[in-house]
Amino acid sequence: MMEEILKQVQAGTLSVTEAKEKLATYENLGFAKVDHHRKNRQGFPEVIYGEGKTTEQIHAIIKAIRSKGDNVLVTRISKDKADSILRDYPEFTYNETASILYWKKDTKQKPSTHGYIAIVCAGTSDLKVAEEAAVTAEALGSEVRRFYDVGVAGIHRLFDHIEQIQQATVSVVVAGMEGALPSVVGGLVSHPVIAVPTSVGYGANFNGLSALLTMLNSCASGISVVNIDNGFGAAYNAVLIDNIAKKGAKNE
Repeated sequence: MMEEILKQVQAGTLSVTEAKEKLATYENLGFAKVDHHRKNRQGFPEVIYGEGKTTEQIHAIIKAIRSKGDNVLVTRISKDKADSILRDYPEFTYNETASILYWKKDTKQKPSTHGYIAIVCAGTSDLKVAEEAAVTAEALGSEVRRFYDVGVAGIHRLFDHIEQIQQATVSVVVAGMEGALPSVVGGLVSHPVIAVPTSVGYGANFNGLSALLTMLNSCASGISVVNIDNGFGAAYNAVLIDNIAKKGAKNE
């Protein structure tokens, strides 16, 4: 990239100021420094955390990311903020359950034949976190299959889908209450399991702490645990695992 920009400067088709802007690793907006170099380091553009930011701030960051031609992903964004941004960017998609606003370039890529991410959700009350994980993974380019309301209170519901879950590259398992579901899934699959505790539950759930501790103390091997209600973090790690698996499959 640098060599191409230098050639353009030498040819007079690009000014020195324009060249500096193209080579800049971040853009200083005053209230935020947008990391344009993150895609080169980590494979994905910077993701915008919408909670705590004003509509105007989110809008400005989106504009900066779009100026580089990158995909846009905004998490934890309220419907009011999303509706305001959608007026200027009607091509964006908002998933209200996941509280995610996103836009992907139309690359016209064929669906992958090298696996998928299973999003396994214990109960309907956990859907918000599960959908945050599912939509994040889809926005980052992975195929997702959803297996919802399959918690341990009716374990036969899980068994109806277990073969499909076993064929996944990686599973994200979301559960509140006592948080037992990841241990069950972890004992039935041969791939990594990313456990997500949710804050769903009664008093002794302690806003997800009981589920978190259950998952951290799981006796099933191959389970990693993210923070309470962190569907995004689980999905991001799952996509990295999925991408490594795809690279391995292509090299075979």
